[in-house]
Amino acid sequence: MKRNLTCIICPRGCSLEVTIENGSATVTGNACPKGAQYGADECTHPTRTVTSTVRVANRTDVMVSVKTATPIPKDKMAQAMRQIRALRVDAPIAIGDVLAEDVCGAKLVATCPIQ
Repeated sequence: MKRNLTCIICPRGCSLEVTIENGSATVTGNACPKGAQYGADECTHPTRTVTSTVRVANRTDVMVSVKTATPIPKDKMAQAMRQIRALRVDAPIAIGDVLAEDVCGAKLVATCPIQ
């Protein structure tokens, strides 16, 4: 199987061609080793950092922006969003506060302060 990607690791945006045979990925078109790793990872086990908002329970009509501290498997994004939607937190909140310890294996952190 062949797949064409644009590398997003740096601004150069290399055009990658990833060939997968017998569970092994071969990447061409990359200008650096990071591009080769990105292409192989994206085709064999893609991950994403999830960003969203969480309701602040002790404030009227206030949400806090959040993100996963580390990327999660792409196929678990819907499950992560269900967990995030169900979450309610209380202010005050500082940037970097951990609002949930385990959202599909990652910590959920605040990305803005709420007083």
